[in-house]
Amino acid sequence: MSHAFANTVAVTRLEWRRLLVRPLAWVLAALTLAWLAWNFTLLLGSFLAGQIQRAALPDGPGFTDLVGVPLLAQLAQLAFLVVPLLSMSTLAGERRNGTLPLLFAAGVPASRIVLGKYLAVLGWLLLWLALTLAMPLALMHATHFDWGKLAAATLGLALMLAALAAIGVACSSFASHPALAAAAALVIALALWSVNLGAQLAGINGGAINWLAMSTHLQPLLRGLVSSADLVWFALLIVLALALATCRLAADKERN
Repeated sequence: MSHAFANTVAVTRLEWRRLLVRPLAWVLAALTLAWLAWNFTLLLGSFLAGQIQRAALPDGPGFTDLVGVPLLAQLAQLAFLVVPLLSMSTLAGERRNGTLPLLFAAGVPASRIVLGKYLAVLGWLLLWLALTLAMPLALMHATHFDWGKLAAATLGLALMLAALAAIGVACSSFASHPALAAAAALVIALALWSVNLGAQLAGINGGAINWLAMSTHLQPLLRGLVSSADLVWFALLIVLALALATCRLAADKERN
């Protein structure tokens, strides 16, 4: 167990170092945080402008509803582009550069390679989420927070980022080029998000097609509603994606 843990930590540390030296990761962080900071300023300005009108409403929306959660929702939109770009080289880059056989020769199991790569990407994404959360939290002493709703929304975003990272790593394990992995991850993520769009337009709000959609499970969390069914859906998606990536990598290892 300790040897397997050491392998996972070694792969995670190696991938994390690669993320830190890649200009793409820094450019993505700088551009997205700048965009989110600008939108936070706009949301805050709108919140302050309507504060007098909301004071007459006893149960009106507060800072969390009008600033915190909308900011996290904008991060969720950016994640569809950021996560595929960040995860595209995790395994496809190793295959393209010819360095994947070196990991196999070192005796690292395919499952540990996949898990280590995944944890490195997930760590970067959670740091991105934490820096975004720091914007509204900087005003925690100046306004009233609905901590329960903010915690549920944060949990939803963390699960979404974890699921998108797993999809990105899985696509990278099957692709021969990082660009193909990014395109495949983007298409799959968008398909999962909007698979129930046709059913909703037809007035169908239940059934299996709606259960498959990511939006069905994220939106309740953004509204502050935590359900075990939603948590299980994200967990199943993550496990399935990582299992597919492991099977693909194990097949490559056998061929080599």
